[in-house]
Amino acid sequence: MTSSRLAALGDEDPPLLALAQRLLAVAESGLPSMLLPGGEAFVFTMAGQQAPDGSWTLERRGTSTRYAAITVLGAGFLPEDRQRAVLGGRTAEEFAGLLIESLPAVTNLGDAALIAWAAAETGHPKLSDALARVGELDVEGRPQYTVEAAWVLSALAAARDTVDVERRFTAARDRLLRSRIGDSPLFPHATAPGLVPWYRAHVSCFADQTYPLQALARAHASGDGDGDPEALAAADACAARICELQGDGGQWWWHYDARTGAVIEGYPVYSVHQHAMAPTALFDLADAGGTDFGAAIRKGLRWMTDVPELTGSRHREPMILDDLGATWRKVHRGDPKKAVRAARGLSTRLAPALRLKSLDRVYRPLSVDRECRPYEFGWMLHAWQAGRI
Repeated sequence: MTSSRLAALGDEDPPLLALAQRLLAVAESGLPSMLLPGGEAFVFTMAGQQAPDGSWTLERRGTSTRYAAITVLGAGFLPEDRQRAVLGGRTAEEFAGLLIESLPAVTNLGDAALIAWAAAETGHPKLSDALARVGELDVEGRPQYTVEAAWVLSALAAARDTVDVERRFTAARDRLLRSRIGDSPLFPHATAPGLVPWYRAHVSCFADQTYPLQALARAHASGDGDGDPEALAAADACAARICELQGDGGQWWWHYDARTGAVIEGYPVYSVHQHAMAPTALFDLADAGGTDFGAAIRKGLRWMTDVPELTGSRHREPMILDDLGATWRKVHRGDPKKAVRAARGLSTRLAPALRLKSLDRVYRPLSVDRECRPYEFGWMLHAWQAGRI
């Protein structure tokens, strides 16, 4: 059994199908090692440690509720035996139950929304409890980070067929649509003023685009009737813009000007954006009846093995480590205290077209962040295993 998305990729580009299947195998082999002892929680990150002989091992660091929820969302598309293999012997629904039990101690809206989304997608009987906690944390009229507001909408869209959430659904949908600045197709970092300092309120990241466009596409596809053409159009416009700005090497850039729809700073380029976050959002858009951006998905996926930043450089190294069950997290400039993005963020606040191009020559993107996080594999499974046929 394969997914319709993988089948379509095989028709379009057989070598890329092999790459996607390789990445999925890495995800399923790597996730079990990301479970903490006891199998009830996932780490925050696996940090690469290099031995004197040049080989790498991974060290568990921290714990993350949201990464566990994202992993459940992805693992739910696997057959039951493979769900149990990556979730410490539990099915996706059973692991969602563990997360629901933890909700009284969860204070972050994004974490709660992801748990509710996972509960809805797995058909957990305590979905109403999860949604109630989201409601407690999502105070009406309070600005929220855009990513977390998008997860709220995705959770409510997934729950619409099971629980009466219409009032909250409409409010969450309207909040995202109202958050945009002027006629820009891109989304800001927060839904309203108050969370972000004035000098960087115009700066938004790639996640601020993919999660809202995904949520709005899912909002259109959910419920009865003719859907929500306004939400679908907003998702389509956002997707069209980030695809228009995509790098020649398939890079999904990191920081945008939410006012103008321009790139502020391209780096880092994150592996999860290339193989998982962009695909899952753009696939959901196409499935909802929006534009098919399959060419951009394929172009981005190809970056995982054809990394132009490292080509021909003494810094060249693979981003996929099959034996470790890991993909290295990102390629970045290695600039101290993220100086380039800070300088460009401040300068574009005052002069939107100012690029400070000399910084590209001083701080070249030749550094690799040797970490791997569970959500990278959760979204990868969500992107490529959905629509099993």
